[in-house]
Amino acid sequence: MEQFEEYGLRHLVKLNRIGFDQMFQRLGRRGLSPWKTRSVYRMLKHISFLLVSVSVWPLYADALPPAEPLVVGLWPKEPPGPPAVTNGPEQDLTKPEDRLIAGRRIIKLGNVSDPEMHVFLPPAERANGGAVVVCPGGGFSILAWDLEGTEVAEWLNSIGMAAVVVKYRVPTRQHGVPGKWQGPVMDAQRALSLTRHRAAEWNIDPQRIGILGFSAGGETAALTAVKNGRRLYEPTDEADRTPCVANFALLIYPGGIAEKDGVLKEDYRVDKQTPPMFFVHAADDNVTCQSSVALFSALQKAGVPAELHIHTSGGHGYGLRATNLPVTHWPHHAETWLKQLGLTASSASVASEPRDGNPVDQLPIKGENQ
Repeated sequence: MEQFEEYGLRHLVKLNRIGFDQMFQRLGRRGLSPWKTRSVYRMLKHISFLLVSVSVWPLYADALPPAEPLVVGLWPKEPPGPPAVTNGPEQDLTKPEDRLIAGRRIIKLGNVSDPEMHVFLPPAERANGGAVVVCPGGGFSILAWDLEGTEVAEWLNSIGMAAVVVKYRVPTRQHGVPGKWQGPVMDAQRALSLTRHRAAEWNIDPQRIGILGFSAGGETAALTAVKNGRRLYEPTDEADRTPCVANFALLIYPGGIAEKDGVLKEDYRVDKQTPPMFFVHAADDNVTCQSSVALFSALQKAGVPAELHIHTSGGHGYGLRATNLPVTHWPHHAETWLKQLGLTASSASVASEPRDGNPVDQLPIKGENQ
């Protein structure tokens, strides 16, 4: 089958290079009668179509869009903390002249005053019990909803993990510090509690629920992770009786973690109980990579497992859209890291009660249940 696929792609490249019309002319010059030439021409067209179908399908089988998400409102009443400073209805604020990312537009969701979480569950035959709460970036002004949200859910589902994309309140930038991140962090903490509260229903292991964030969403995810279950709001209902701890974190070009001189901000208190983290950043990012470096260094000093990838170039805001720049291929490294920690290993059973202690100690043993 692999040889057939390889031949199909090679044959397709040849046909694309010289074109059907040119091949038709070449066959005629080689002495074939017109009717034989036309027969060969039609046959090649049909064969190439079948080869394309067979060869390309496996390449995209794992990239099929996920099923429609389950949308869950985060708060039973008015959200606690600083509200979004909206100036209109929730909508896509992308303009025609806005920069394209990997040749495509993005959804810039603005005026979000009613926070939600959108739950994308992987196919049952692929699910491994892991889950990730996803915080899109957007400078605490908008949410890059597809680039750093729903497209991330597709990738997570493809590796068997559930994805919970948080539509946290924006804009909040007008509140300054710490107000701009307090509301989004509350929304992220609430999403973690709700996910863990409904873990059995969604076939999720409550000890393998992490958080992932980009840019301002990376700042939100980082703060949520280092809070390590210390809730910023008073419990509102039964769901808040379950911990809002993140068992691991993936921070992609996060901002706001370090001071201008590269020193870790006081809000980030790291100890041996802090969950393991994975970082990606480009050295030429206008949102300085010192944020990733500073938090990684603190984790290293505390003895917490962490992995840092700093690439020479790549800029900011690429999401998962792959280009020729190596930094945009970070999901491959992230998947390897998740596997090394045992986070993508299928659970024999889903635990019903959360455990206390270091999130690192709660991770599955490498090789267990594989």
